[in-house]
Amino acid sequence: QQEKEDLQGKLKLREHLSQTAGKSEATSALSKNRDLEMKQLQCKLKNSNNEISKQSTTIKSLKNEVQEKEERVRELQAKISRLERDLSMKRHLIEDLRSRLKANQENEKTSNETLESLERKVKALAEDCSNKKTCIDSLKQRLNVATKEKSHYEQMYHKAKDELEKKELKLNNLESKMIETEYAMTELEATASQQLQGLAKQTEQALETVQKKLLLTNDKVEEFMTFVKALTRELQQSVQELRRKIKQAKKMEEVRACKKGLSQESVQLAASILNVSTTDLEEILEVEDDEETAKTKMEFEKDKEWLQYIQKLLEAQ
Repeated sequence: QQEKEDLQGKLKLREHLSQTAGKSEATSALSKNRDLEMKQLQCKLKNSNNEISKQSTTIKSLKNEVQEKEERVRELQAKISRLERDLSMKRHLIEDLRSRLKANQENEKTSNETLESLERKVKALAEDCSNKKTCIDSLKQRLNVATKEKSHYEQMYHKAKDELEKKELKLNNLESKMIETEYAMTELEATASQQLQGLAKQTEQALETVQKKLLLTNDKVEEFMTFVKALTRELQQSVQELRRKIKQAKKMEEVRACKKGLSQESVQLAASILNVSTTDLEEILEVEDDEETAKTKMEFEKDKEWLQYIQKLLEAQ
């Protein structure tokens, strides 16, 4: 731009000089030279204008490049700030993951310990189950034996009942014979009063024989009564023992069913809630219900009534 201004000043100066030189002819040769110089200067001016336009275009393009690069720099700075934020967040995330990893490792240790303890408990429970299985098998065998004994006692009861009926028939026959003997005695007494002198010895002998028979019959009746009393007592005791065994078997089955429904952990939890031991809890579970106790009372009362009835029969004439 300065060169352009200098050339324009020189051009104006030369135009002024050419105007002043047109008056004189002596300066014609100089004007020619100046015209040539002027043309040369015009050419230089054109060249300089072209260069200036080129440089202005290059300057504009450079300005545009600079603006683009500034925008690119701003974008890169924003991207760097975002990346720094992401990096800080990732660092926090990595630290959080490390803490979680440590916590998970500790939890894994505790879970492994609990798993080992649970495996030990499972082994103990398996052994306990095998022991209980053997106990159940033994109880089943005992129950089979008890049922066999029950059937045997029932057969004995039926036999005793049949024998009792036979003895009752014999007793009735003996009573009828006693009545007949009493009747015969009355007849003998009547005949003895009529024929006292002649038949005294015969009546005495007959009375002695009748008394012996009466004593024998009384002894037999007493033996029969003692036998019936012992038999009824034995029957009552055997029936009570069978009922007790059946009740115990039912109770054991209910306890086993209850224990099957309840795991060892639930039993311990219930015991800790009730603030009692596991044995006390099992005794609570084994308590009889009111219906069962009422049934046993009714059966006991029936047995007493049966004994009283037999006692009345024995005491009757």
